[in-house]
Amino acid sequence: MSSQNSQIDLTFYPVTARRWKDFESLFGKNGACGGCWCMHWRLKQSEYDKHKGTGNKLAMKKLIKSGKPPGIIGYFEKEPVAWCCVGPREDFSKLERSRTLKPIDDKLVWSILCLFVSKSFRNAGLSSQVVEAAADYAFSKGAVIVEGYPYDTGKKKWADPFVFTGLASSFKKAGFKVVARPSKSRLIVRRFE
Repeated sequence: MSSQNSQIDLTFYPVTARRWKDFESLFGKNGACGGCWCMHWRLKQSEYDKHKGTGNKLAMKKLIKSGKPPGIIGYFEKEPVAWCCVGPREDFSKLERSRTLKPIDDKLVWSILCLFVSKSFRNAGLSSQVVEAAADYAFSKGAVIVEGYPYDTGKKKWADPFVFTGLASSFKKAGFKVVARPSKSRLIVRRFE
């Protein structure tokens, strides 16, 4: 699958065991951000902290090898340059316990929870392309509603690690609409098939 929202055209694939090495390469030694390995939403905070780094990496590897892709990976030519965590909301225990991001209704949704773009490809307008590809993937797997939890930073520039769920502008460009504003800077957005 591919998307063309920016001048750089990426090709996306579900992250399967076959793509583990590419995922590992993209995330680097630090697991994208401080040993996260995109396990933040899948574990209780105490488990996440305990396994930060190698433990989270092994947990993600096990998840990927289980045959249930935890997200999509984007390539520029043959280089892995982008990641997006996407799946059914119930797959993310921390999201299920969140007061700020609690469900707004009882509809089944797929959630987009984390975006990561290789440093050398940041500020190239790729986030909306990544979000769009994640939504397309979710719809291809039977989702009817895809939900995101981006930040609305206003005119302030936030450091990338603090907006790992994405920015409102990226989701808007990918066709998402605001359905709730649980805090001044946090939105819940949806796109329907």
